[in-house]
Amino acid sequence: MTGHTPSSADEIAELFRGAIRSGRLGDGERLPTVRQTARDFAVAQATAAKAYKALEHDGLVITRTAAGTRVAPGASRAPQAVIERARSLAEAADDAQVSLDDAIAILRALWPTP
Repeated sequence: MTGHTPSSADEIAELFRGAIRSGRLGDGERLPTVRQTARDFAVAQATAAKAYKALEHDGLVITRTAAGTRVAPGASRAPQAVIERARSLAEAADDAQVSLDDAIAILRALWPTP
């Protein structure tokens, strides 16, 4: 995996989206505060807030005053077979020194289209 640190709202949202879909962040689990996320990624709080809004728009998280932002019920896991194959792909790509961007490009090229 590359050492690239997410720096845009889209990249931060994508990072959390992957953590939610893979089950690293489970249903009901609390995400860091917007302030903490901004600090962690050295971005403006508005950038972190925009990432959280995108996740909320996608139905992956729910934000409640005083309760913070939590993973929405049912959002946390892709089917186990998908997670296992994705993990195998990540490991094989890393072993072959294929970059994350190249692995994603390969997936996009192979993805079935309707």
